[in-house]
Amino acid sequence: MQKKCLYILFILFTLSACKKDDNSNIPLVSVNYTINANNPAYNEVSVPGGWMYLNGGSRGIILYRYSNDEFRAFDRHCPYNSSNSCALVSVQSNNISGKDDCCGSEFLITDGSVTKGPANLPLKQYNTSFDGSVLRIYN
Repeated sequence: MQKKCLYILFILFTLSACKKDDNSNIPLVSVNYTINANNPAYNEVSVPGGWMYLNGGSRGIILYRYSNDEFRAFDRHCPYNSSNSCALVSVQSNNISGKDDCCGSEFLITDGSVTKGPANLPLKQYNTSFDGSVLRIYN
């Protein structure tokens, strides 16, 4: 009986250690945003490498056009010291990285990864689907 209990505890511990990091320090807000990518209002993302800010998410969204058929959407809320009111990522003049001026962390807007700390978590990414004209950003 004692062996069985130890085995069950081992399994539970192993499963809990495999939890994926989900940027849980960023507030969970509902995101369900749809845009027509052919609308002139979204001209900034009409070609790969283009980006723009959108309302939504916790502190706004960075929308990046990765390729003709793929978009990436990241919350602007910096994952480092996220309770700080100035934890906001802004795209830099190079158009491929974002920086939180509050803590100095930098991120690639192509994939949300950290390029300079102190942040060690990537930007929170939202799901996207694109049918050639309509883009949906959601969680």
